[in-house]
Amino acid sequence: MHITRNNVNLNVFETREEMGRAGASLAASEIRRMLSVKETVNILFAAAPSQNDILKSLSEEQGIDWSRVNAFHMDEYIGLPENAPQSFGNYLYEHFFKFKNFRNIYYISKSGNDIESICRNYSELLRENAIDIGFLGIGENGHIAFNDPHIADFNDPLAVKVVELDDVCRQQQVNDGCFRSLKDVPEKAVTLTIPVLFSIPVIFFTAPTINKAKAIHDMVYGSISTECPASILRNHKHTCIFLDTASASLVI
Repeated sequence: MHITRNNVNLNVFETREEMGRAGASLAASEIRRMLSVKETVNILFAAAPSQNDILKSLSEEQGIDWSRVNAFHMDEYIGLPENAPQSFGNYLYEHFFKFKNFRNIYYISKSGNDIESICRNYSELLRENAIDIGFLGIGENGHIAFNDPHIADFNDPLAVKVVELDDVCRQQQVNDGCFRSLKDVPEKAVTLTIPVLFSIPVIFFTAPTINKAKAIHDMVYGSISTECPASILRNHKHTCIFLDTASASLVI
């Protein structure tokens, strides 16, 4: 079902599996199109259970030369062990990266020896390899990447920065089953900033489950402000939004 609410176009599906297949099909078409006119394509990936359906379906798409694709991801915890499954780099490897022969995979945690160099070096990588396509989700607090409301900045001068995560964001990681308790969730992370995300020409935005319903409502009907950082995407010309009936329940 395709609906428009408050001038926002939404693609809504009965199940998250259908949502993932539809999103992946459209994304795969766009990747193929870009590869027909560019030697390499740079793709940014979100890492979260909300992305599992679109990533699974994307991995099954045919006719994409992944050896001409550079992969990036948008955030990473600070303080986790290198092999922690909750690490977003490790999460993406297990759910998608290991199945494809990418040209390069640029992991945030491997881009420097300390936090300052990680932020600086990943910023430089992004400057040298402008992102062509982004796969984004939304947090229960309306964040995109780890730009929580209390630190989100639509005019952030930085491309990559260290942030302190708010409690809603950290509790979501428990709700998603990634950590056993709030005390296990890191308090800090590295994130790409909102101007970097907004500059991506084509965005595929995927957000299933009832846990995201309020955030979707605020994104669609609230003011465009950092109270719901994802609301900035209402000003983005090419954001394709995919929801299931649960996450869309407050806007249908």
